[in-house]
Amino acid sequence: MAQETVVKRSPSQAKFHRVQFAIRLLVLVLFLCWIFIWIMSPTNTFTQIWLPRYSAKTGNTTYLGSKGSNLLMYTFSILLIATLGWEEKLDSAGLRFGVVGNICLVFMFFPVARGSSVLPLLGLTSESCIKYHIWLGHIAMLLFTAHGLSFIIHWAIINHMSAMLEWKKNDISIVAGEIALLSGLLLWIATIPRIRRTYFELFYYTHHLYILSIVFFIFHVGISYALIMLPGFYLFMVDRYLRFLQSRRQVRLVSARVLPCEAVELNFSKGHGLTYNPTSVMFINVPIISKLQWHPFTVTSNNNLEADKLSVVIKSEGPWTNKLYQLLSTPSTIDRLSVSVEGPYGPASTNYLRHDTLVMVSGGSGITPFISIIRELIHLNTTFKCKTPKVVLICAFKNSSSLSMLELILPINGTPSDISNLELHIEAYITRDKEPKADGPIHPQIRWLKPNPSDEPVHAILGPNSWLWLGAIISSSFVVFLILIGIITRYYIFPIDHNSNQIFSYPLDAFLNMLVICVSIRTGKSSISVTIHATSVHYGVRPDLRKILFEHKGSSVGVLASGPKTMRHEVAAISSSSGLAENLHFESISFSW
Repeated sequence: MAQETVVKRSPSQAKFHRVQFAIRLLVLVLFLCWIFIWIMSPTNTFTQIWLPRYSAKTGNTTYLGSKGSNLLMYTFSILLIATLGWEEKLDSAGLRFGVVGNICLVFMFFPVARGSSVLPLLGLTSESCIKYHIWLGHIAMLLFTAHGLSFIIHWAIINHMSAMLEWKKNDISIVAGEIALLSGLLLWIATIPRIRRTYFELFYYTHHLYILSIVFFIFHVGISYALIMLPGFYLFMVDRYLRFLQSRRQVRLVSARVLPCEAVELNFSKGHGLTYNPTSVMFINVPIISKLQWHPFTVTSNNNLEADKLSVVIKSEGPWTNKLYQLLSTPSTIDRLSVSVEGPYGPASTNYLRHDTLVMVSGGSGITPFISIIRELIHLNTTFKCKTPKVVLICAFKNSSSLSMLELILPINGTPSDISNLELHIEAYITRDKEPKADGPIHPQIRWLKPNPSDEPVHAILGPNSWLWLGAIISSSFVVFLILIGIITRYYIFPIDHNSNQIFSYPLDAFLNMLVICVSIRTGKSSISVTIHATSVHYGVRPDLRKILFEHKGSSVGVLASGPKTMRHEVAAISSSSGLAENLHFESISFSW
């Protein structure tokens, strides 16, 4: 009688077989569902009941439209089956997902280097390029997720799930890749628009997981391959370190103009050598409110018109801004406010003078960038007697108290004669109030503060000729990096490894290179020792933007829009109307993502 051999499986092998069985079961279910759809498609039940309900829920997407329902029903399931059944090639597909994701990583950090000299060279700003950072981030995370899932499915199919716990000394580190992917996924989830807008602090703090993700990405692939993304990341690190140094200073807040519409203008002392263009942005931190929160605001002052002052306008629209307004609007609360800043950052140049007419359309606090543009035109008109465009400001506010924002067009030390020579007309629309309100203050209240002697004026990060110093820092720090890496490689790594790349530890090599990069950037930096009379106010109505824009004739009419997204899209649609507005040249100013 033949003996039967009983093969006992270990718990791990049994688990692998369960995963494999689940994948095969999923493939079978998907295939049966696909066959069932084809069987039912000729019936009235399918065409008259099921299909209309299904199309109503899936056929109205913005990007795919009616095609989306058919793609999901007939195509997606088979492609997923093909992917799950692609056992032998799944690992190579996963590898290609990772390689393409790395290409996105190469360019991802260029847009977020606010003080970089690369973007101005191309006529771009960090604010205008942030959308590319967002797009590249989404694509990279999608590819990296597909990269990780491909290998996990492949290992599950071939019964090699133990590979997920490997951290090899001289090869790819799987554990490091998993940590990098998990931290990236947490960061990615927090970028969902609803989460970002509702819980901005959560978005802000989780975004710092990029440090963990990049560090373990380098451990995962090794320093030699990680150098492909070094240019953008290196410039970002230099910029981030310089911004950190600037943010440690306490700046001199001289005065505040408190407006009845719950807005406040902060006036800082400005150091000589600091230059900026209209529509620039500055990040502000007030430690008494929050030591960690930094918020961007538009600079409303003009670099030439106000040589020793820099101003920003802050509207009370959230917890942080509301606390700031309460601090400055309450009498005798404080006589000094400790403030730190980053910036300002803005466009390298402006081209407003090329237009015959400038039509500025704003909603709410979106008027602030236009204040800086108008002040620039006032300076050009009064100082150089330049021919400036005719300016039409269309501003919509909810309440009549917001009309006080128009008082900010002139600086504190400005006079009506400064603006009299500028051809400026303002159309203000109050959407909620039906008539003017007689009660309450209508003019800003100026509050003078007492800064400490140690408070500094707002300076450029690197002082005068900052572009020259920035070039020196980048070049000198990179030379230091090359020298230190050369010394470490020649006298520490080479005697052990002899350029075989098989003996010296990959993680230790990556750690030494990251340490040298940080030291070189630190060393490189250390080595560089009045308007109301020109205003028409309309109550209880919204502006007829189409009529207003088409009324303006001329060979070139610049149309600028700043404010709510729907308003900007409406202005853009009118300006691009084929054959109707050939003389309109649209530009959007947005500080939201």
